Amino acid sequence: MPGPHHISRRDFVKLTTVAVGAAIGAVIGVPSVAFLISPALRAGSKDAWAPIGNLEDIPVGEPFAFSFTRTQVNGWERTATNFGGFVLRKSEDPADILILSSRCTHLACQVSWQAESRVYVCPCHDAAFDVEGNVLDGPPPRPLDVYDEFQVDEGGNLLIHVKEG
Repeated sequence: MPGPHHISRRDFVKLTTVAVGAAIGAVIGVPSVAFLISPALRAGSKDAWAPIGNLEDIPVGEPFAFSFTRTQVNGWERTATNFGGFVLRKSEDPADILILSSRCTHLACQVSWQAESRVYVCPCHDAAFDVEGNVLDGPPPRPLDVYDEFQVDEGGNLLIHVKEG
């Protein structure tokens, strides 16, 4: 019959040191790792309402240029995205508005409004769009993109819904 198992003093000190070291490592290590990876696990909002101007400042019948920048934090990376476009108020009715993106649908160059010829012109390949964003000339495969979702707040500010993804 084997006798009771005895552990030497040296082995006890070794085991106690390892156990205490592991406990201290876990107490310090787990929160540290959680702190380092938590920004990557947080989901940033991809949608937002962006103000583009006061309705009173936007003339009826003439495209009104706007631009804004959205800054997004994804983990430890900060990204700034520029948006721009044109607001066309067709009448005094706040719902009778067309909001076009200023990115050409061919290669995403920035189009500009040429008031004298009443067209949006893309400088990259001489593409032309009419006042409502339809293709008149050049290589674009489709009309200018439209911001479908917009609203006017109590202060008369025009807001568009921006989706990123």
